[in-house]
Amino acid sequence: MKRRGTPEADLQRAVVVALRFALPKGAIIHHCANEVTEAGPRGAKRQAILVGMGVHPGFADLVILCDGRVLFLELKSLKGKLSPAQEVFRDAVLAQGFGWALIRSLDDALGALADHGFTSRIAAPVGRAAP
Repeated sequence: MKRRGTPEADLQRAVVVALRFALPKGAIIHHCANEVTEAGPRGAKRQAILVGMGVHPGFADLVILCDGRVLFLELKSLKGKLSPAQEVFRDAVLAQGFGWALIRSLDDALGALADHGFTSRIAAPVGRAAP
């Protein structure tokens, strides 16, 4: 069931379902809930607790671990933009030699698997536009 006003969450659920099907059985697909959406002092306190526990600003929405490879996926709506913290995280991940991809569609997600050498049970989309 789709909820109104949550295009990135809807996309993320669809991508997770597709990745669970596409990737080999032992693959790990993980989402780290790294932000509190509660407003006010209570939300700020909870966010501070999470940061103290190791939450990293700008951390990607999904992490895939499979066959010795690591790929970070940042999901955005068609008009969504990376925050400065997400850009810093992307640059740090890439500098360390890990894969990172901006995902705006299921085709982007499946293409990212192929682009980063992941074994998939689904063929990568042909002629997809670069994100």
